[in-house]
Amino acid sequence: MYENEIKKEVALLVSVDTGEFDAEVSIDELEELAYTAGAEVIGKVIQKKEAPEKATFVGVGKLAEIIAFITENPVDLLIFDSELSPSQQRNLERLTKVRVIDRTMLILDIFAARARTSEGKLQVELAQLKYSLPRLAGQGTALSRLGGGIGTRGPGETKLESDKRHIRRRIDKLQEELKALEKRRNQMRRRREKDGVQTVAIVGYTNAGKSTLMNALTQAGVLAENKLFATLDPTSRALILPDGRQVMLVDTVGLIRRLPHKLVEAFKSTLEEAAEATVILNVCDASDEHSAEHLEVTRELLNELGCEGKPIISVMNKCDLVGDIYSMPTFGKTVMISALKERGFEELLDAILKELPPTRRKAELLLPFSMGAIAAQIRKEGVVEEEEYRPEGLYMKATIDMLLLDKIKQFIITKEE
Repeated sequence: MYENEIKKEVALLVSVDTGEFDAEVSIDELEELAYTAGAEVIGKVIQKKEAPEKATFVGVGKLAEIIAFITENPVDLLIFDSELSPSQQRNLERLTKVRVIDRTMLILDIFAARARTSEGKLQVELAQLKYSLPRLAGQGTALSRLGGGIGTRGPGETKLESDKRHIRRRIDKLQEELKALEKRRNQMRRRREKDGVQTVAIVGYTNAGKSTLMNALTQAGVLAENKLFATLDPTSRALILPDGRQVMLVDTVGLIRRLPHKLVEAFKSTLEEAAEATVILNVCDASDEHSAEHLEVTRELLNELGCEGKPIISVMNKCDLVGDIYSMPTFGKTVMISALKERGFEELLDAILKELPPTRRKAELLLPFSMGAIAAQIRKEGVVEEEEYRPEGLYMKATIDMLLLDKIKQFIITKEE
């Protein structure tokens, strides 16, 4: 008996620092992405340059260093920390004799491996096909390698061997299917609004602990791993708040700095769950030294989705790793929690309550004994603080839905304004 072991692809990471972004931080994040995709990183190369070379992205001297490194080390894959043009990718593969992918292709590959729902798979395939379409010309023998390594999962060999017309037809079909799914989601959203169901969306940087928080609050059973993009597909679960009110808690795809525009477009319908939410929880890893930047990345995308003016609560997770004293710039109301250790949940739920539009009031009632069904409804749907049978009827002090209160207003003794 022999145990088959899948050999990890060995990768070298390459970045050109033009001053547009922090190249050191970005390439470290690229390393995390490569690890998530299943690669082993053996080196990182950063070249300072005013602008990337049109033909090979890096300069001639740096390319010679990369080729020398590949000759001396078992490198299977070059991963560039920016999007390469089709000609740059072809030139680099021809000169280095190894497979070349860029940041966008790497993220698409992770998304392809992680998508579970039919909609998630359709969105990933659409983004991959749009990305691959201009890269088909001149790929030639490269197509024979598809399906076996990082950056090749998803549509598969047969689709990529097809001509551009076939791929455009497939793109049109995928867009139609996604429109139908979006229409269905909009109908469900309208039904929720009609039924008075309020939603709370969990958004934030990838690996901030969103799924752990979702699981702790609702026992949702969502996959929670210490990897980037552990959860890709949105999950909705009911959450009972301290006043007895039920809201819909929605977990969304994680965000990342310099998220490729193709992916924002592909997942816009999913991210719109956040745009339509009553309250947004922006979950951030408080123990990460770049947490302020992570909050800003999320804020910018939320603004792009039209969320300006919505109640946003900055939820600083993993606070057990940073001690009691913590100070950094945040926006909106801020709550410190530990999703793993279930700390700070009381404060978080109270903060959500305060941001939701009022639908309940605390009131004192004196109900006739004949209204036992109403009393049972209050016990089931509201929060009863006191209850006492008196000669003149049933006394109740409870937090009750305002629509129900309006129906029984003649039995109210006092009501909170």
